[in-house]
Amino acid sequence: MKRKFDFYIVPTPIGNISDITLRAIEVLKEVDLIACEDSRVTQKLLNHYDIKTKCISYHKYNEKERVDFMLNTLREGKTIALVSDAGTPMICDPGSVLLTELRKNNIKVSALSGSCAVTTFLSQVPRDTEEFKFVGFLPKGEKQIQDLYSENKFTNMVFYESPNRILKTLKSIQQVAPNIKVAIGRELTKMFEEIVIDDIEKVIEHFSGEIKGEFVAMTYAQEKTELSEMKDKIEALREQGFKSKEISIILSTLYNLNKNDIKSLLYWYGGKVQR
Repeated sequence: MKRKFDFYIVPTPIGNISDITLRAIEVLKEVDLIACEDSRVTQKLLNHYDIKTKCISYHKYNEKERVDFMLNTLREGKTIALVSDAGTPMICDPGSVLLTELRKNNIKVSALSGSCAVTTFLSQVPRDTEEFKFVGFLPKGEKQIQDLYSENKFTNMVFYESPNRILKTLKSIQQVAPNIKVAIGRELTKMFEEIVIDDIEKVIEHFSGEIKGEFVAMTYAQEKTELSEMKDKIEALREQGFKSKEISIILSTLYNLNKNDIKSLLYWYGGKVQR
């Protein structure tokens, strides 16, 4: 390691065990300690690359007690690497509490580049715009899922999902957006990797059988042509003297939008919302 840091954030493969950088292997061999989610998972990777460094568990259930231990270890002049079970730590993984304390204590931190399911997925998915919003794992409740989608229907919304919940999640979204286009990535970088891009109804049919593997998904943003049509409609209604409340009722009827969608549209396409 050319430059000396105290703490390293090290990405690990999301599927294919060969997807690890030379620097990651070097760091994992040279640090004094590796903090990992599940030592059984991490040990398989370490054994594959003949890495002998000691591991300690670090997950959401022992996060606070481990923070003190690692701070004391770092104060002794030792170095630590943080890894997750797969991918880049701190992306839907524990670590925020630890990182906050490291910064407070002026610990030198370095994050390595490497595997991340979101970027691996998006690099294979065509989009009209580079903008997207990553929301992590979706909430469990049907209404919460629908509300979250409705809040983000005008952007490409990217999220993680488990095989046990992917169909339920898609069906929940379908109820409020029956014609939406979605992209699904399953088993990324593995032997049975697949990317499915289609209308939500067809994607649900595709995954209606036995489902295995972890998922990354994206709901496509509402078509620009429809947004332009809405903008023209709002401007025309305002020119005719309609107030925001009246416009809201008309838009809700024409485009099946909820209150939050309409409020956003009225704000974007007319400055302050008229009362």
